[in-house]
Amino acid sequence: MFSPEGPTLRELAVQALSSVEHGYDLLAPKFDRTPFRTPDDVLDATERVLGALGPFSHGLDLCCGTGAGTRVLRAVCRERVVGVDVSAGMLRVGRAAAPPGGPAVSAVRADALALPFADAFDLAVSFGAFGHFLPGQRPALFAEAYRVLRPGGRFAFPVAAPPVPGSSGYWKTVGFDAAMRVRNALWHPPFVMYYRTFPLSGVLADLDRAGFATTLYPLPLPGLERRPDGSPYLRLVVGTRPGAR
Repeated sequence: MFSPEGPTLRELAVQALSSVEHGYDLLAPKFDRTPFRTPDDVLDATERVLGALGPFSHGLDLCCGTGAGTRVLRAVCRERVVGVDVSAGMLRVGRAAAPPGGPAVSAVRADALALPFADAFDLAVSFGAFGHFLPGQRPALFAEAYRVLRPGGRFAFPVAAPPVPGSSGYWKTVGFDAAMRVRNALWHPPFVMYYRTFPLSGVLADLDRAGFATTLYPLPLPGLERRPDGSPYLRLVVGTRPGAR
């Protein structure tokens, strides 16, 4: 993260003391060279699952950032792909990096809780963005995803298994979330980014309340196929809006 190509510690501190929108505007030029970008292994595994469920016509990358997930949509959608994000800086970097060819790709600056579409997509995806939404916002977020999908449309996103209690990963996430809560109690505007507010059980319950029929697919990654208890390290959650495609 602190390599010459990535953001410096000072730049990350300035970002963390900004709003979510402005912080990502600042980070955008170097975002793809940080650990915050979704790894290619996760994107590739997701593409394989969605490729078997498709093909799709129109795709939406929700909270698209610089467009890592848009690459998945370009591979499984035939006609149109739209990326939506609240950060103009992230969208600008994504536009500049988009390769030619494939389905038409556009970028729209919008709030994920108030999307400017209705019944427009066959597939919506999101990668690494849900820590920016508090648990109380999750029903509204899923309701928006449901609203912009056509009948039979799919809403897909990966969810990682929580770290084993007592492990180094567990204490890192607990420490990060605690530090973020202290920061938001003392400093405004808030920067919402929590790792422990998106448990699978709560997510599935909220998807059900939004009207989705949900299926889980394991996403095997090299060297990370299963946890010691046999459960997948990573699952792809796919919610389907009832109706015919």
